[in-house]
Amino acid sequence: MSNEIPGVSAAIDSFDAGARRKALEAAAKFRPFNLHCHSIFSYNAYGYSPSHLALLAARSGWSGVGLVDFDVLDGVEEFLAAAKLLGVRGCAGMETRVFVPELADREINSPGEPGIAYHLGVGFASGNVPPAQRAFAERLRTQAAARTRRVTELVNTVLAEIALDFDEVARRYTPAGNVTERHLCTAYREAAAARFGNPEELAAFWSEKIGSFEESPVKLEAKIRSKLMKRGGVGYIAPTPESFPPIAEFNRFVVGCGATPVMAWLNGLSAGEADPGALLDLHVRYGAKAVTLIPDRNWRAADAAKSAALVAELGRFVAACRERRLPLLAGTEMNAPGQLLADDFSVEALAPFYGDFAAGVEAMTR
Repeated sequence: MSNEIPGVSAAIDSFDAGARRKALEAAAKFRPFNLHCHSIFSYNAYGYSPSHLALLAARSGWSGVGLVDFDVLDGVEEFLAAAKLLGVRGCAGMETRVFVPELADREINSPGEPGIAYHLGVGFASGNVPPAQRAFAERLRTQAAARTRRVTELVNTVLAEIALDFDEVARRYTPAGNVTERHLCTAYREAAAARFGNPEELAAFWSEKIGSFEESPVKLEAKIRSKLMKRGGVGYIAPTPESFPPIAEFNRFVVGCGATPVMAWLNGLSAGEADPGALLDLHVRYGAKAVTLIPDRNWRAADAAKSAALVAELGRFVAACRERRLPLLAGTEMNAPGQLLADDFSVEALAPFYGDFAAGVEAMTR
């Protein structure tokens, strides 16, 4: 089963000793890691806790692992303690969305939302932030909860037969009350399954509400989110500049906690990401000292032309980061079913950048 390990050729089990040696040497060049892993404190598609992420890294031989949760630092102590216990290099971070005033009229990395950017702080040593930063940390938590509560109220108007109690969802599906849209999708799917025991009734219910029924839980939840919570859906809340903190304010919070502001890059295809150098320079002026990206989505596409375009943008972006000596933090997120546990950096599209990604592990983990 060696070919299940990212970057390891099936030749590792060949009867030919020379072939085995070559496979081993090739694998040694591309040791896996994942510096962007969400946990159960926001949403992990596999149900992994911060401790489980550290254990996964240790048992899988990763060179480093990074915890990143949306809007909270609840898992930081657990994660760092687990990484230390298991002898794994790790870093802990927070992801949120911010408003970038200079790009107010351009889409950046949050599709369909001009001026709004996913953004991170990495290198938190504790979830207990300094006194001067506590009000901001609580504001992030409460704003996130209020937003998701409102999504629930709006979607309940369409799914009245299985309307959810937001507080009950928080108690049942999360360890510390940080409910995300993905938690809601699971809760709605399970509520419908309990309400309509007959498969035909269940299929008819979802067909009426979202246009069709998917037997796969993963596909059904994705369709619930797409049809009811994203742009055009009843539960979609269009952001305004006031919806999320200004980037400067979030970065001050991150630095005040002793961590590092980190720019998040999507794929270079939006107006806001069209000029990688200009975008990086803007973030550097705001205090960013590293960038994060999800390599798998920057080469894997349904057709060869789209894949080639993505890889070309990835090359342009990495080159711009090299010029500015900005560490690249690569990971898979793990916050949607089907996302990889770790990238296979040996694939042709990613191999040229492996050194850059590996350097990010050395720069940001301890």
